[in-house]
Amino acid sequence: MGPLLDKVSWEIALIAALTLGLAPFFPEPHIWEKLKMLAGGTLHRPIDIFDLVLHGAPWLLLLAKLGRWVLKLRSDGGS
Repeated sequence: MGPLLDKVSWEIALIAALTLGLAPFFPEPHIWEKLKMLAGGTLHRPIDIFDLVLHGAPWLLLLAKLGRWVLKLRSDGGS
């Protein structure tokens, strides 16, 4: 999984998170709406779960790249 993450550029990951991850922008981003539903226990419909996965995936990709980058920094700095 690590080498695959390295192939995705930071620019693509950030653009995906800011566009697909936040779309639609008005009245509020779907990811925010679905996270509120999840926290409130009302995320039951399949379309809502699909929306959470679809709009959450770019953010997870960005977090995974960030985590891999931090781990690389730690391993390079420790040797």
